[in-house]
Amino acid sequence: MTDSVRRLHAAIKQARTADPARSRTAKLFGGGMPRIAKKVAEEAVEVGIAALQGQRREAILESADLIYNLAALWTAMGIEPEEIWDELDRREQLYGIAEKLPKTRSPDRLKAQQRMKLTIGSSAG
Repeated sequence: MTDSVRRLHAAIKQARTADPARSRTAKLFGGGMPRIAKKVAEEAVEVGIAALQGQRREAILESADLIYNLAALWTAMGIEPEEIWDELDRREQLYGIAEKLPKTRSPDRLKAQQRMKLTIGSSAG
């Protein structure tokens, strides 16, 4: 899978400057970080909804969309997939593969989470 994500990341890097009329990736990048981040959030919600509804195939399709949009976000932020793999390796060494690190609740993080809940809630209705 890591090879697939690397290839996807490389393709996104190349396509981001293409003609937006002919490239969905270039069109996504034309909307800047707000558009890219919104797509990541939308796809994550769609994966969750598919899971709650027991729609296995839909969860697979939406997961692929999520991974694409996540790779686009990484590209926009200058993050290489290897940086993500390195962090996963680091966490595995500290906590085991199934664990994620506890997160501190900084005021900025709480505000961002509240904004996301409001945004998702208002777009769902």
